[in-house]
Amino acid sequence: MEKFKVPESEIVGRRKAIQKEMQLSNIDGTFISQRVDQFYFTGTAQNGYLYIPAEGEALLFIKKYLPRAQEESSLKNIIGINSIREVPGRIIDFYGRLPDALAFEFDVLPVKSFNFYRSIFSARDFVDASPSILAVRMIKSSWEIEQMERTAEMSNLTFEYMKTIIRPGLTEMEFAGMYETFARKLGHGAGLRIRDYLTEAYTWHVLSGKSGGMVGLLDSPASGEGTSAAFPCGAGNKLLAADEPIMVDLSTVMNGYHMDETRMFAIGSMSDKALKACRAAIEIHDSVLEKARPGITAGELFLHAESLAGSLGYAEYFLGPPGYKVSFIGHGVGLELIEQPVIARGKKERLEPGMVFALEPKMLFQNEFSAGIESVFMVTETGARLISRVPSEVFIC
Repeated sequence: MEKFKVPESEIVGRRKAIQKEMQLSNIDGTFISQRVDQFYFTGTAQNGYLYIPAEGEALLFIKKYLPRAQEESSLKNIIGINSIREVPGRIIDFYGRLPDALAFEFDVLPVKSFNFYRSIFSARDFVDASPSILAVRMIKSSWEIEQMERTAEMSNLTFEYMKTIIRPGLTEMEFAGMYETFARKLGHGAGLRIRDYLTEAYTWHVLSGKSGGMVGLLDSPASGEGTSAAFPCGAGNKLLAADEPIMVDLSTVMNGYHMDETRMFAIGSMSDKALKACRAAIEIHDSVLEKARPGITAGELFLHAESLAGSLGYAEYFLGPPGYKVSFIGHGVGLELIEQPVIARGKKERLEPGMVFALEPKMLFQNEFSAGIESVFMVTETGARLISRVPSEVFIC
């Protein structure tokens, strides 16, 4: 296993950032139980809980495994516990009192767990920590960008590998299994993190020919023949064939940091109709990147993409068929596959330096094929730059 540790400067900076948000919201303490948030603020994902006061050092409670948590995290205060019931007393011992206003991750915390936590803490108010946590996590540090660039290089090598193995007669699942195995050998962790409890994450979407023309694939990718009837997502038993458009949507993760990328393939050739649609998607992709800059709203970027799709003659197909269109073209990405903010209709969040997005203008030609592209980019001080290393082109193999 690769030796990996989040630098102490990262952990200290993140704690100070969340404490600033807490003070603005009159939150005395934040109690974190979700695993990704814990990792973000501590550097370890061992089984435990984190308490962050509005001022001062944080306190990490570990149920198991304490030695690994102490090795992975640079926090000064890490203690072992046998039960969460010990936590209120330990907070009193360490800080002298319990907080008056205690915040929890309301967007991911089960109601049953919250009711239990509320029964053991004697706080005056129980409030939502999620807006503060997500606001801090939205802005990536240069160290985080470096981690995503490492994941991007792994993903690029995997797309290059796809070109060498794709061939007629493979099922979508066989093709996906081959390139995922390759990525795993490079460090792909495979376990993608999704904050929304209604969403499942798959690392291997392969949508070939008509299986890419299914209504609903843009917001819940579903491949045609052979996928699970209950949860139709991922790759299916359809055979790859020559001269058809093949969409590969690959999500990868290394050391916690995700990439989410899509490229179009074809074996031998691709029809003019499909090729023109793919190139139009790339044109929209490139135009949005040129327009992205600090200060512009996410909603303005969406409208720009939608308008350009219309001027190129693809209004009917852009983001799905009439009546079934999705209303976003991108989303934040980082320690979770889908993060805030979202590039969507009506969104008023303004882009800031350090934000990272997966940009995915896609089209669906019902019962025919899908076309599109997805790349990860970051917002800089003056504009935007790609983190993705995969060339923005159609791969004819």
